Amino acid sequence: LTEVYSSSPALGRYFRSAQVISFSNESSTVIYQLVFSVPPSTEGFMENLMNPNFIRNILRQSIYDED
Repeated sequence: LTEVYSSSPALGRYFRSAQVISFSNESSTVIYQLVFSVPPSTEGFMENLMNPNFIRNILRQSIYDED
């Protein structure tokens, strides 16, 4: 995750760290925390770039690019 988000053209400059919170072998589930350093309130920044769907799609695109 660190490589995916730190190299992202859209989020790389804001990304600080990724940490696994919990991991389950039984269900193949990983819960992780991403830390970003965001600029002072900028119109639309939180709604657009920090939107959970946008952040998730950065990871999805990276996975698709590997295939």
